[in-house]
Amino acid sequence: MLTGLIKLIRPKQWVKNTFVLIPLFFGGELLNLHAVTTALLTFVSFCFAASSIYCLNDVVDVEADRRHPVKCNRPVASGVVSVAQAWMLMIGFFLASVAVCLFAIKTMDVAWQTLAVIVFYWLLNIAYCTRLKQYAIIDVCVVAFGFVLRILAGGLATDVVLSTWLVLMTFLLTLFLSFAKRRDDVLRMEETGEAPRRNTIRYNMTFINQAITITAAVTLVCYIMYTVSPEVIARVHTEYVYLTTVFVLLGLLRYIQLAVVDKRSGDPTKVILRDRFTQLVVLAWGLSFLIIIYC
Repeated sequence: MLTGLIKLIRPKQWVKNTFVLIPLFFGGELLNLHAVTTALLTFVSFCFAASSIYCLNDVVDVEADRRHPVKCNRPVASGVVSVAQAWMLMIGFFLASVAVCLFAIKTMDVAWQTLAVIVFYWLLNIAYCTRLKQYAIIDVCVVAFGFVLRILAGGLATDVVLSTWLVLMTFLLTLFLSFAKRRDDVLRMEETGEAPRRNTIRYNMTFINQAITITAAVTLVCYIMYTVSPEVIARVHTEYVYLTTVFVLLGLLRYIQLAVVDKRSGDPTKVILRDRFTQLVVLAWGLSFLIIIYC
């Protein structure tokens, strides 16, 4: 039972919520202990909110999951966790998310603003689970916007003003990853003749490949514009942030290679946790950014 409950809340997916920490990193506040503590607690709050949604998703999709060759092993679909238990866990994690958020931020105005973003994320994903994921293009846009809400929450909690380019880059990067994930669904549909999702029939390989190419290209341009923008140069006191662009390019190319050549872009979280090349690129990018900004 305990294993099933842990599997239901998907702690491995919490890595996605590290986007909450992005404003802290890009804002040059990593040495600010109060900001770091606040950001980490906001990260925990977002993790709880996300786990609440995972519980709902498994309840909503229980019948479809039971017909799926892989998702049939999910706790609710397999009967390890009951629907009633999943509902209780969903409510419990949402309340825990609210409590952690209010505890994390001492300034009440900021706390309520941050909480408003988290609650909006929660409500948006309820709409996504129950309806919006049925519509092609809208589904990936909602997923990408969820990551924008993560960085907005992180920025509000730590009082870091977000660059317009950073917000756009976050949306475009996660839109790119979402399209790459949908490519895996299209591949499965072509192989089995059955659509993994109701909206998969509104995608095909030509469209997906073009969408991946466009979003990757615009993401790279957006990152370059961010690194050379006057506000960023003034904030970090250096003009050399643009040098980190090479690692962003390598990361995008590697992910396209994994999607198109290796055909294993179905779960971005697994790619990040398992692909050594991607890990090295992300590490190199992070270290170069740290050296440029903090040294």
